[in-house]
Amino acid sequence: MRRRAARVGCAVLAAGGSSRMGRPKQLLSYRGQPLLRRIADLACQSSASRVAVVVGAASDRTRAALTGLPVDIVENAHWRQGMSSSVRAAVSWARRTDCDGLLLAVGDQPHLGSRHLDALMAASAGATRIAASAYAGVLGVPALFPWELFQRLESLTGDEGARSLLRSAAFRVVPVAWSHGAIDVDTPADLPGMRAAAQE
Repeated sequence: MRRRAARVGCAVLAAGGSSRMGRPKQLLSYRGQPLLRRIADLACQSSASRVAVVVGAASDRTRAALTGLPVDIVENAHWRQGMSSSVRAAVSWARRTDCDGLLLAVGDQPHLGSRHLDALMAASAGATRIAASAYAGVLGVPALFPWELFQRLESLTGDEGARSLLRSAAFRVVPVAWSHGAIDVDTPADLPGMRAAAQE
Protein backbone atom coordinates (compact mmCIF):
# COMPACT_ATOMS: atom_id res chain seq x y z
CA MET A 1 0.00 0.00 0.00
CA ARG A 2 1.31 3.42 -0.91
CA ARG A 3 2.04 5.62 2.11
CA ARG A 4 0.08 8.86 2.12
CA ALA A 5 1.95 12.13 1.94
CA ALA A 6 2.97 13.50 5.31
CA ARG A 7 0.60 16.03 6.82
CA VAL A 8 2.51 18.98 8.23
CA GLY A 9 0.70 21.60 10.25
CA CYS A 10 2.20 25.06 10.58
CA ALA A 11 1.42 26.90 13.82
CA VAL A 12 2.28 30.58 14.17
CA LEU A 13 2.81 31.43 17.84
CA ALA A 14 1.40 34.88 18.63
CA ALA A 15 -0.03 34.69 22.15
CA GLY A 16 2.56 36.65 24.11
CA GLY A 17 1.95 39.92 25.90
CA SER A 18 4.78 41.81 24.14
CA SER A 19 5.88 43.32 27.46
CA ARG A 20 9.22 44.46 26.04
CA MET A 21 7.53 46.24 23.14
CA GLY A 22 4.85 47.86 25.29
CA ARG A 23 2.10 47.07 22.77
CA PRO A 24 1.08 43.95 20.79
CA LYS A 25 3.95 43.46 18.37
CA GLN A 26 1.93 41.00 16.29
CA LEU A 27 -0.32 43.94 15.35
CA LEU A 28 2.46 46.29 14.24
CA SER A 29 1.93 47.55 10.72
CA TYR A 30 4.23 45.99 8.13
CA ARG A 31 3.83 46.66 4.42
CA GLY A 32 0.37 48.03 5.01
CA GLN A 33 -1.03 45.24 7.16
CA PRO A 34 -0.57 43.77 10.64
CA LEU A 35 2.70 41.86 10.82
CA LEU A 36 0.96 38.72 12.05
CA ARG A 37 -1.55 38.75 9.20
CA ARG A 38 1.30 38.89 6.70
CA ILE A 39 3.12 35.97 8.34
CA ALA A 40 -0.06 33.89 8.62
CA ASP A 41 -0.88 34.59 4.98
CA LEU A 42 2.60 33.50 3.89
CA ALA A 43 2.20 30.31 5.93
CA CYS A 44 -1.05 29.66 4.06
CA GLN A 45 0.86 30.03 0.79
CA SER A 46 3.33 27.32 1.84
CA SER A 47 2.93 23.57 1.34
CA ALA A 48 1.67 23.05 4.89
CA SER A 49 -1.48 20.92 5.07
CA ARG A 50 -3.14 23.47 7.34
CA VAL A 51 -2.21 26.55 9.34
CA ALA A 52 -3.07 27.65 12.87
CA VAL A 53 -2.39 30.84 14.80
CA VAL A 54 -2.05 30.57 18.58
CA VAL A 55 -3.52 33.67 20.22
CA GLY A 56 -3.68 34.84 23.81
CA ALA A 57 -2.95 38.43 24.82
CA ALA A 58 -5.01 40.97 22.83
CA SER A 59 -6.97 37.97 21.54
CA ASP A 60 -9.92 39.90 20.14
CA ARG A 61 -7.73 42.32 18.17
CA THR A 62 -5.50 39.51 16.97
CA ARG A 63 -8.46 37.48 15.75
CA ALA A 64 -9.78 40.54 13.91
CA ALA A 65 -6.43 40.99 12.17
CA LEU A 66 -6.73 37.45 10.77
CA THR A 67 -10.27 37.80 9.40
CA GLY A 68 -10.71 36.07 6.06
CA LEU A 69 -7.56 33.94 6.23
CA PRO A 70 -7.99 30.13 6.07
CA VAL A 71 -6.38 29.53 9.45
CA ASP A 72 -7.45 27.74 12.62
CA ILE A 73 -7.49 30.06 15.63
CA VAL A 74 -6.12 28.30 18.72
CA GLU A 75 -6.80 30.09 22.00
CA ASN A 76 -4.07 29.85 24.62
CA ALA A 77 -5.75 30.81 27.88
CA HIS A 78 -2.47 30.17 29.73
CA TRP A 79 -0.30 32.56 27.70
CA ARG A 80 0.98 34.25 30.87
CA GLN A 81 2.85 31.01 31.65
CA GLY A 82 5.28 31.76 28.84
CA MET A 83 6.23 30.45 25.41
CA SER A 84 5.92 26.79 26.45
CA SER A 85 2.17 27.20 26.90
CA SER A 86 1.83 28.29 23.27
CA VAL A 87 3.96 25.36 22.11
CA ARG A 88 1.71 23.00 24.04
CA ALA A 89 -1.39 24.58 22.52
CA ALA A 90 0.13 24.13 19.05
CA VAL A 91 0.96 20.48 19.72
CA SER A 92 -2.58 19.84 20.96
CA TRP A 93 -3.92 21.33 17.72
CA ALA A 94 -1.51 19.21 15.65
CA ARG A 95 -2.70 16.07 17.43
CA ARG A 96 -6.38 16.96 16.90
CA THR A 97 -5.82 17.55 13.20
CA ASP A 98 -3.83 14.32 12.71
CA CYS A 99 -0.58 15.98 11.67
CA ASP A 100 2.58 13.93 11.14
CA GLY A 101 4.76 16.95 11.82
CA LEU A 102 4.48 20.38 13.38
CA LEU A 103 6.18 23.42 11.90
CA LEU A 104 6.50 26.09 14.57
CA ALA A 105 6.82 29.71 13.48
CA VAL A 106 6.53 33.00 15.36
CA GLY A 107 4.73 36.20 14.56
CA ASP A 108 7.66 38.62 14.81
CA GLN A 109 10.07 37.66 12.02
CA PRO A 110 9.26 40.14 9.21
CA HIS A 111 11.45 38.45 6.60
CA LEU A 112 9.67 35.09 6.80
CA GLY A 113 8.42 33.75 3.48
CA SER A 114 6.63 30.67 2.22
CA ARG A 115 9.74 29.47 0.36
CA HIS A 116 11.67 29.12 3.60
CA LEU A 117 8.83 27.20 5.21
CA ASP A 118 8.74 24.90 2.17
CA ALA A 119 12.52 24.42 2.43
CA LEU A 120 12.12 23.28 6.04
CA MET A 121 9.40 20.82 5.05
CA ALA A 122 11.59 19.44 2.27
CA ALA A 123 14.55 19.08 4.64
CA SER A 124 12.40 17.15 7.11
CA ALA A 125 12.05 14.34 4.56
CA GLY A 126 8.32 13.89 5.01
CA ALA A 127 8.29 14.98 8.66
CA THR A 128 10.65 12.16 9.64
CA ARG A 129 13.39 14.37 11.11
CA ILE A 130 13.83 17.76 12.76
CA ALA A 131 14.57 20.65 10.42
CA ALA A 132 15.41 24.06 11.85
CA SER A 133 16.37 27.51 10.64
CA ALA A 134 20.06 28.34 10.95
CA TYR A 135 21.00 31.96 11.57
CA ALA A 136 23.43 33.99 13.67
CA GLY A 137 25.26 30.81 14.71
CA VAL A 138 22.19 29.15 16.24
CA LEU A 139 19.35 26.83 15.30
CA GLY A 140 15.93 28.35 15.83
CA VAL A 141 12.41 28.80 14.58
CA PRO A 142 10.79 28.27 12.27
CA ALA A 143 11.51 24.62 12.97
CA LEU A 144 9.70 21.40 12.11
CA PHE A 145 9.26 18.52 14.54
CA PRO A 146 8.06 14.98 13.72
CA TRP A 147 5.12 13.64 15.72
CA GLU A 148 7.50 11.40 17.71
CA LEU A 149 8.70 14.57 19.45
CA PHE A 150 5.27 15.97 20.26
CA GLN A 151 5.48 14.62 23.79
CA ARG A 152 8.86 16.29 24.32
CA LEU A 153 7.42 19.58 23.13
CA GLU A 154 4.53 19.16 25.56
CA SER A 155 7.00 18.74 28.43
CA LEU A 156 8.44 22.24 28.00
CA THR A 157 7.75 24.62 30.88
CA GLY A 158 7.81 28.34 31.61
CA ASP A 159 9.24 30.60 28.94
CA GLU A 160 11.19 27.70 27.43
CA GLY A 161 10.60 27.46 23.70
CA ALA A 162 11.44 24.76 21.21
CA ARG A 163 15.03 26.00 20.88
CA SER A 164 16.00 23.96 23.96
CA LEU A 165 15.27 20.78 21.99
CA LEU A 166 17.19 22.07 19.00
CA ARG A 167 20.26 22.54 21.21
CA SER A 168 20.03 19.05 22.67
CA ALA A 169 22.73 16.59 21.64
CA ALA A 170 20.08 13.86 21.81
CA PHE A 171 18.57 14.90 18.48
CA ARG A 172 19.92 15.24 14.98
CA VAL A 173 18.74 18.49 13.46
CA VAL A 174 18.91 19.30 9.76
CA PRO A 175 19.86 22.99 9.43
CA VAL A 176 18.29 25.17 6.74
CA ALA A 177 20.20 28.40 6.26
CA TRP A 178 18.16 31.58 6.69
CA SER A 179 20.27 34.60 7.64
CA HIS A 180 17.22 36.88 7.92
CA GLY A 181 15.94 34.82 10.83
CA ALA A 182 18.16 36.88 13.12
CA ILE A 183 15.90 39.88 12.48
CA ASP A 184 12.88 39.93 14.76
CA VAL A 185 10.84 42.54 16.58
CA ASP A 186 11.01 42.50 20.38
CA THR A 187 11.56 46.07 21.55
CA PRO A 188 10.97 49.60 20.21
CA ALA A 189 14.64 49.65 19.24
CA ASP A 190 13.89 46.98 16.63
CA LEU A 191 11.28 49.07 14.83
CA PRO A 192 13.68 50.98 12.54
CA GLY A 193 15.04 47.65 11.29
CA MET A 194 11.54 46.39 10.61
CA ARG A 195 10.67 49.57 8.70
CA ALA A 196 13.86 49.20 6.66
CA ALA A 197 12.95 45.59 5.88
CA ALA A 198 9.56 46.75 4.65
CA GLN A 199 11.27 48.92 2.03
CA GLU A 200 13.31 46.04 0.57
